[in-house]
Amino acid sequence: MVSSKYSKGCTGWLIVAAVAILVAVAAVLTIKEKHHHHRDALPVPGPPGAIDKKYADALAVALQFFQIQKSGKLVDNKISWRGDSALDDGKEAGLDLSKGMYDSGDHIKFGFPMAYTATLLSWSILEYGDQMDVVNQLQIALDALKWITDYLINAHPSDNVLYIQVGDPDLDHKCWERPETMAEKRPLVQVNKTAPGTDVAAETSAAMAAASLVFKNINTTYSDLLLQHAQKLFTFADTYRGSYSVSIPKVQNFYNSTSYEDELLWAASWLFHATRDKTYLSYVTVQHGNAFADWGRPTWFSWDDKRAGTQVLLSRIKLFGSHQSSNAEMKGLQLYRQTAEAVMCGLLPDSPTATFSRTDGGLVWVDKWNALQHPVAASFLAIVYSDYMLTSRTPELQCSGKTYSPNDLRNFAVSQADYILGNNPMKLSYLVGYGTSYPQQVHHRGASIPANAKTGCDGFQWLNSTKSNPNVALGGLVGGPFKNDSFIDSRNNSMQTEPSTYNNAVLVGLLSGLVTTSSVVTSFP
Repeated sequence: MVSSKYSKGCTGWLIVAAVAILVAVAAVLTIKEKHHHHRDALPVPGPPGAIDKKYADALAVALQFFQIQKSGKLVDNKISWRGDSALDDGKEAGLDLSKGMYDSGDHIKFGFPMAYTATLLSWSILEYGDQMDVVNQLQIALDALKWITDYLINAHPSDNVLYIQVGDPDLDHKCWERPETMAEKRPLVQVNKTAPGTDVAAETSAAMAAASLVFKNINTTYSDLLLQHAQKLFTFADTYRGSYSVSIPKVQNFYNSTSYEDELLWAASWLFHATRDKTYLSYVTVQHGNAFADWGRPTWFSWDDKRAGTQVLLSRIKLFGSHQSSNAEMKGLQLYRQTAEAVMCGLLPDSPTATFSRTDGGLVWVDKWNALQHPVAASFLAIVYSDYMLTSRTPELQCSGKTYSPNDLRNFAVSQADYILGNNPMKLSYLVGYGTSYPQQVHHRGASIPANAKTGCDGFQWLNSTKSNPNVALGGLVGGPFKNDSFIDSRNNSMQTEPSTYNNAVLVGLLSGLVTTSSVVTSFP
């Protein structure tokens, strides 16, 4: 800047002054270099660039798990050891609830995590569908999403009724059997006006609103149907407020919801993107931001807590500035963005506000149960926020006086993805079927029992076997390591070896964001 400014018409003393200034600036920059990261030039966003084969291969593997988890009459089934199952689900209520997906290694269809899975699959496709497409994975992702949304549509037979569970988890956990041979009763559980479930209804609304955007240019009729359900479910969730964990205490042992305010904000945010109706924007900023958003306090993103996801999603509005908002709405959006940045600062390993909860191998650590859930979800948010910064030409992020680039966020996401794929002290891929070394005793009923075995309900010999699974739960992301980076590959160790669809949904988003190095985030308004 100095040399350019004085490059013409300088007198001798000005040249001397300029040199002195340059020396001083160089000294200051040398000092500041200790406190600031080097700013890489921002790439110009464009179509997908060079493919990173590692992440492309991992994405192809991860998407296969949704095929394994499908319930119902399978179409074009390519998983040799899977077949039709749960064909009568919903019949007692005159409904077809045969589709949908089993959440993990058992055979219950839990609506809360299933809807979250659909929301995250939708978000992943909206942001990175073009990148999925260049590696021939987009259609597989769309198929998985629609298998869930078909189920969710049927699970919402009237405005104020939503079926949120199929099967009895207590009965299910007393059996070890293949889904194709289930014979026990599969009761239905619903939320309604007298037994409200704001959290699960709002999450289902978010899933349908997000999916309506995915299918908008693919199947207009289906997209419109999803949006109608999303709006009605949001009205139901907001009008009859109450936690489904209170209305149905038995779910507390499986997918207990700690709050429903975050799901209301999450659903309204997706509905605003799907409709551009500013009523929803006002809902999340002016009407309920102060009460529900917990601005300024970073949290972990998960099937139970949507606050961090909402903060990142709403940041796209603030960063891209694509519409006019009132001062009050802009203030709320700014607070969401500031909180999203606080989340990002907590993830960057050398940030002044970085979380210290990490393994020696570098994995973000929150909980011993399903340990990979939080680092994968956090990494997905990091890659999305990094790409929002690139697309909006935002060069840096401030973390208590230190600055970071979009590339710093990407590097964090890469570190977590690479840990999962085998760059860890165990040298083990936690994505089943990827690499040469991955868990062999995955806690998964169908994978653990030979397809021709006649077990009935009592197939526990396969649970207790010390042999490798006869079938590979291809694409399953297992629970993951302990805090000391160790892992015990045992089928009875469900804490570490059980995979889940909702973990896979965020993993698909993360891997899709890493497939190429370019950034285009223009898939939805």
